[in-house]
Amino acid sequence: MTVSIDLITSASNPLIKTIRGLDRKKVRSETGLFMAEGGRLVEQAMDRGWQIDTLVVSAAGLARDHTQAIIQRAADLGARIVQVPDRLASAIARKDNPQTLLATIRQKTLGLGAMETARSGLWIGLYEIRDPGNLGTILRTADCADVAGVVMIGQCCDPYSVESVRASMGSLFDVRLGRVADFGDFDQWRQTAGLSLAAASVNGDTPHTGVDFKQPSLILMGTEQSGLPAPVEAACDTLCLIPMRGGADSLNLAQATAIMLYEGWRQRGFA
Repeated sequence: MTVSIDLITSASNPLIKTIRGLDRKKVRSETGLFMAEGGRLVEQAMDRGWQIDTLVVSAAGLARDHTQAIIQRAADLGARIVQVPDRLASAIARKDNPQTLLATIRQKTLGLGAMETARSGLWIGLYEIRDPGNLGTILRTADCADVAGVVMIGQCCDPYSVESVRASMGSLFDVRLGRVADFGDFDQWRQTAGLSLAAASVNGDTPHTGVDFKQPSLILMGTEQSGLPAPVEAACDTLCLIPMRGGADSLNLAQATAIMLYEGWRQRGFA
């Protein structure tokens, strides 16, 4: 099948201006789109059923056989295909050496009601985390450890930001992700689902290795700056502490989440 490819050479083109604007949350909210870079991520998105809105290919990438196959597949799925000069690809990605392919992708609704809770594995709750790099890294770790799902609680950063998508390395497309504005609604949901709630906290008195993660469990992690507020900690079944010898004030949030998650997965025999 012959693919129709639109050639755009100007940075002032309305489509290009919109795509470049996707690094801002306001534009992502208005359009319902986000951006992913690289052929592997584009293929992964299509494999998992995410809707590609526009596929942008640089002049350098157009001659590659693998790129042509991705273009054909995206076009068959209804995506608009756009070719741009290499300099414009750099301007869109805001990088000197951009990927030869990037795509705008339709966001998915992240309501908690869509989070089916029959799976008895480990879950992660993220309370008002603000760093998109941390969020993307946590999604990548959660994907590696086959978590049942990740729930963002309160005023969390946007998982569809360019930084988060890059840091997730495609795991955004695989991990079941939900969001809820109110902690009370979240707590009711997890109790109904029969999930024990264990939080990492400086106020914890149980080593993270002493928590029973063999039961259906949710690991709750707090904001980078201040952790979890007292009312949230009071709702937890267990407050645990990751041992440290001292020196640094604390672990990075993504590191701490990985330590907690992998302890839980270890207890389950890495099943």
